[in-house]
Amino acid sequence: MADFSLYGGAETVSPPHTVRRTRAADPNAPEPIRVPLDPNDFLWLMTEEPHRSRRAAILKAHPEVTKLMGHEPLTKYVVGAVVAIQLTTLWALRRSNPLSLPFVLAAYAIGGTANHNLFLAIHEITHNLAFKGIAANKWFAIFANLPIGIPYATTFKKYHIDHHKQLGEDGVDTDLPTSLELALLRNVAGKAFFCTFQILFYALRPGFVKSQRITSWHIKNILVQLLFDYLIVTYVGYRALTYLILSSFFAGSLHPCAGHFIAEHYLWDGLEQETYSYYGPLNLLAYNVGYHNEHHDFPSIPWTRLPRLKAIAPEFYDTLPSHPSWPLVIWNFIFDPAAGLHARAKRLSAELRHSSAARKGSVEPPISTHGSETEEILLSKSETGSSRSLSPVTDFDDTASRTKEE
Repeated sequence: MADFSLYGGAETVSPPHTVRRTRAADPNAPEPIRVPLDPNDFLWLMTEEPHRSRRAAILKAHPEVTKLMGHEPLTKYVVGAVVAIQLTTLWALRRSNPLSLPFVLAAYAIGGTANHNLFLAIHEITHNLAFKGIAANKWFAIFANLPIGIPYATTFKKYHIDHHKQLGEDGVDTDLPTSLELALLRNVAGKAFFCTFQILFYALRPGFVKSQRITSWHIKNILVQLLFDYLIVTYVGYRALTYLILSSFFAGSLHPCAGHFIAEHYLWDGLEQETYSYYGPLNLLAYNVGYHNEHHDFPSIPWTRLPRLKAIAPEFYDTLPSHPSWPLVIWNFIFDPAAGLHARAKRLSAELRHSSAARKGSVEPPISTHGSETEEILLSKSETGSSRSLSPVTDFDDTASRTKEE
């Protein structure tokens, strides 16, 4: 019988974790403390997100990691090749029946993989890592968006930067499932439904959680995408556009690469670890997004250099449990009773924390939510005497040029 005096008032707990789903690369890593989760609620934390403090520690121990930062010229060639693959495939399928097995298999195997790659290309470009300039990155994200069929690149950027700045904050980080999703999708069938249609959850949830102000870049993204779709339907046919839309659906459904959506930030094995990495071969198709702890620690390091970051600072990363397989993550998420939408760490938004502190008449100790690399790098520079030149504008602060660009 469980000792409920240990669980802070919870009346139910997840089944005990008898099978480890994650492993640390370092066999000598200390065994972490495991706490059963309440399957009826998320894990609410009062602590700061972990990446800011680890970033500062890594910069202090290894200031040379700043040399890994900066755009990756290879990205534009990879994106161009994948866009070309999709255009070639839709042309080859222009006379095929969308309900035929060859069409569906092509949309899953070729299109799903290609469009998932483009999802993650847009993720990379969101951090301004394809070019040095902001406008060049935004236009290139719109280009990478074309085979996806639905305009989302511009909208994704704001939501994703909020995800980095305020990881786990309820009502701000739209990567978090809502209480309604938790209530409706808690059993095996519900979790299977979520995994099958998770691309729709990621597309629709942000609009219900936190709306965005429409900018000229949103309009450009929409107009360019509509023009592209119109040209495809007019000169190639509706089946070609059907192929692109179906490819995008499969890319965010029960596809091997789509396991990363769940692997990255769901809680596993009764741990309070908020971010997990994956170091397997599917990273070759996904811009190394599996190096997710590394990416959140240093969003200005591009995909080609994330393995080098891990190699430079193994004492920080080899002790963290990581996932051995993305497809296995999907399987475990659906069928493991200890896994589910409840297994996410949440924090109250800054607004709610401040209002609660005001009602109590106390001053809340500040919890940083910006995770700015610039502040940590400048600190490291002052301590080490590094002469590396740094830009005052980071991934997390593009306000300096927003007025000019919009």
